[in-house]
Amino acid sequence: MTLLIPMLLPILIGLTLPLLGKFSRVLRLCLCIGAQALTLAGCVWIVLRPASLELWHLDNMLRIAFASDGTGNLFAVLVSFGWLIVGIYSMRYLDEYQSAKETRFLAFYMLSEGVLLAMCYADNLFSMYLFFELVTLLSMPLVLQDGTEASLKAALKYLFYSVAGAIVALMGILLVCGNGGLNSLNFVAGGTQIEATSRVLWGVFLMCVGFAAKAGLYPLHGWLPSAHPVAPSPASAVLSGLIAKAGVLALIRVLFYLVAPGLVAGTWVQTTLLILALITVLMGSVMAYREQLFKKRLAYSSVSQISYALVGIFMLNQQALTGALLQVVFHALVKIALFLSAGAVIYSTRKTQVPQLHGIGRQMPLTMGFFTLAAFSLIGIPPTGGFVSKWHLCLAAMDSQLGAFTWLVPVVLLVSALLTAAYLLSISVDAFFPGKNHLPDEDEDVGMDRPIMWIPIALLAIAALLLGMFSDMSFNFVNSCISGLFEV
Repeated sequence: MTLLIPMLLPILIGLTLPLLGKFSRVLRLCLCIGAQALTLAGCVWIVLRPASLELWHLDNMLRIAFASDGTGNLFAVLVSFGWLIVGIYSMRYLDEYQSAKETRFLAFYMLSEGVLLAMCYADNLFSMYLFFELVTLLSMPLVLQDGTEASLKAALKYLFYSVAGAIVALMGILLVCGNGGLNSLNFVAGGTQIEATSRVLWGVFLMCVGFAAKAGLYPLHGWLPSAHPVAPSPASAVLSGLIAKAGVLALIRVLFYLVAPGLVAGTWVQTTLLILALITVLMGSVMAYREQLFKKRLAYSSVSQISYALVGIFMLNQQALTGALLQVVFHALVKIALFLSAGAVIYSTRKTQVPQLHGIGRQMPLTMGFFTLAAFSLIGIPPTGGFVSKWHLCLAAMDSQLGAFTWLVPVVLLVSALLTAAYLLSISVDAFFPGKNHLPDEDEDVGMDRPIMWIPIALLAIAALLLGMFSDMSFNFVNSCISGLFEV
């Protein structure tokens, strides 16, 4: 039963919050933060004490059941930690909202965490698919929060892309099941060996493309740059840093726990998925470089950076998967920090365009200082965590037997890193060194760093740095999470 606590606690709080509208704001916020802290503690406890649980069973295919394994534990701890940090930040960010509006945001914020954790712990494809859909439905109101026409359009676009991707994945599941295909949807370390018929390969391909829509794989990436500019910054942080990782987790479950990696390795499916992922990496970086809206630039950056992890997954070898999971962790920490930085700037100055940020470092030196530290990691500058994940991805490509991809992957990642440096460091340089022709605002000398906002940013940026500096520990931990997926 302990396995249910991290999933049910946020859901119960989310359902209860609308009934507490008459209570003080401080009580509601403390209830949410306390529940998030207990959820994180529960996820850590499950790492130490593995558990499993079946809630409903119709037949071997249709089961709602949960189990803790290395991969699920890694994602669950990451999700619960990120949710707590963003929740603390939100205590200040949401203070301008009306009580009802704030309560609605917090309710769906908690519900989204609960179903995302349920997806992390799902021990079969049916359970995972169910909660994958619920993540979309319960996180969509976070995009819709401000109630403007733009937010409505963005929320509907997010819903359309995610549901369309889920339907494509469902078509793939149907193709893979039966007629010589899978007769069980249970997740097994290393996957189940089945015959690589044309039907099965098409099914796996459709599942990968459908689930990857949540991760922003081209050409199903359009929801990311639409949703982030209109969503509140806490919502953008969890959407990019954590909810988009639901697609990454689903891909790992399909390719390494449902079917054996050898089924796809060397086929047209692997080649096509790698090409799409590399296109996404490059395209996202180019679009981010050209974008002048602050949060939209970060959204296009997410399109590119999440696909680094997809490249690692689609290479289908242990070192690449390790690099992919390291990228998942470091991207989550860093991108949450970047979106929270953008939110702090917008909250304090109402400036949303990159050209408006000249000299902002004088007003918000701590916020922009830690923004810069997080940017170093996203670029992949040693010794930050981002360097470690990208290093392993490049080594995995060069050591693989993937033909042209042995050099194409490192080249694309290097070009993307250069573009990332251009579109992120230009913000930092202009923030702290605006030039002699810069005309300061009247209130530019007034400090606007707010501790409850910049401290969470600092924790995330420093965590990414320290995990990179002690990369052996990070590498060994991730390797232990995927032990058993590859034969020694």
